[in-house]
Amino acid sequence: MNFPTNLMYSKAHTWAKKLEDGSVLVGITDFAQDELNEIVFINLPVEGDEVTMDEAFGDIESVKTVSDVISPVSGTVAEVNEDLLTEPKAINDDPYEAWLIRVENATGMEELLTAEEYIESTESEK
Repeated sequence: MNFPTNLMYSKAHTWAKKLEDGSVLVGITDFAQDELNEIVFINLPVEGDEVTMDEAFGDIESVKTVSDVISPVSGTVAEVNEDLLTEPKAINDDPYEAWLIRVENATGMEELLTAEEYIESTESEK
């Protein structure tokens, strides 16, 4: 599995990447997409919605189950990856390119895990 070191991670299997403009991209980890298996549908918030750290902001449906997507940060949704609404399988192909939302005024990044810490946290879930 792949866990880029330039990202921060939550124990709820989401990642966060701070961009140059200060906003934060959010997606699900390689571990999460592997556990879900084939993703067939995704439900995301709309621009302007507020997201709260450690609370669900959407859900992902796979051939196995439906799972909430838990926000790794708090802030305002500035953009939604609309491509995923018609092509959710892109998350299985590359979960780090297939970001879900971009969050402005994000807080909570300092509470997230490094790649190494995240890998350690997933060891008990295998």
